[in-house]
Amino acid sequence: ENLQFFGRLFGHNKSERRRRIDELTKSTGLFAFLSRPAGKLSGGMKQKLALCCALIHRPSVLFLDEPTTGVDVVSRKEFWEMLKRLKEQGITILVSTPYMDEASLCERIALIQDGEIMSIDTPDNITKQFPDKLFAIRSDDMSKLLKDLRHDTLIKSSYSFGDSIHITFIDVDELTISELQNKLNQLEHKSIEIEIISPTIEDCFIRLMNKTA
Repeated sequence: ENLQFFGRLFGHNKSERRRRIDELTKSTGLFAFLSRPAGKLSGGMKQKLALCCALIHRPSVLFLDEPTTGVDVVSRKEFWEMLKRLKEQGITILVSTPYMDEASLCERIALIQDGEIMSIDTPDNITKQFPDKLFAIRSDDMSKLLKDLRHDTLIKSSYSFGDSIHITFIDVDELTISELQNKLNQLEHKSIEIEIISPTIEDCFIRLMNKTA
């Protein structure tokens, strides 16, 4: 009913609607659910339905506002695979997302905070602009580790990131890292691990956000 409505809205005749609905629902996995009320669909399927409604008239530009928010990881992946196929068909897609891993799939990214664009470029160029060597650090007590790092004079920035804490140094070399390890040992941290890592889009966003705070 939703798809039929949008097809009529864009002036498609009955046979044209039927053909387009078949194409869209088969390509998105919705075909098996055509008889199910929209309200009974899962979150991921509802998003696919909304996308099909937006695509039924073959637009040249598609605007998506946080299309995968609240959707499970598998459905998110499927949704972005669909967007990739649409891009290959020549459709220009502008999408907003709070998920930095999704942003990295785009050709160009604008990092926005409080309505202001902090950076706009390709994903590769944005990560290349990260100015410092970035390290991931872990210990047996992560909350105490974060607190101690934020009070250490060697540390320029520190923030939790998954199962580790990402840090940058004010001035880094091998002696600096050894000095930090010694300090943490004195503060009774155990199982300390420090490794250099490549910055992600999220690291770049956090740096820019802190810079403008």
